[in-house]
Amino acid sequence: MAARKSAATKSITARSEAGHDTRYIKLQKNYCFACGTSNPDGMRLRFTYDEDRDCFVCKFRLGKRYTGPPGHCHGGIIATILDEAMGKVNKLRHVVALTSEITVNYLKPVPLKRPLRVESREVKVTGRKHINMAEILNEKAEVLARSRGLFIAIDPHKMFARFVEK
Repeated sequence: MAARKSAATKSITARSEAGHDTRYIKLQKNYCFACGTSNPDGMRLRFTYDEDRDCFVCKFRLGKRYTGPPGHCHGGIIATILDEAMGKVNKLRHVVALTSEITVNYLKPVPLKRPLRVESREVKVTGRKHINMAEILNEKAEVLARSRGLFIAIDPHKMFARFVEK
């Protein structure tokens, strides 16, 4: 995917699976709660693609503002991190796909103020349906939470036209 960025706007160009040039997002700022850099209350998660392992990775620490049980992360925040990680996988297919379903398995409490990482990868693609998975791991590489999600590819021109800069 080709991406051009400037300080004021971000425009992303991609090729659809049919090979059509698709210019689909031109935003002044990214206010996404999970990854947006313009959201002062957001998490600002930064993902990189690990080619050798064929997965997206984000390393992070959670502060006390994400508290659920004492000393540990709230389950909704865990689901948010996993959803965001799985959503990044759709970039591999150059599509905009929205979450339709997500299943989260909370295996162990996710600690605050400790180094963590989330990893995500593609499981299966059938037409517009993209199935992805993600895991949150601790320093010892123990899986703390795991998710599986169904994402549906959409036409961003139709869905987001009124929000796009003209």
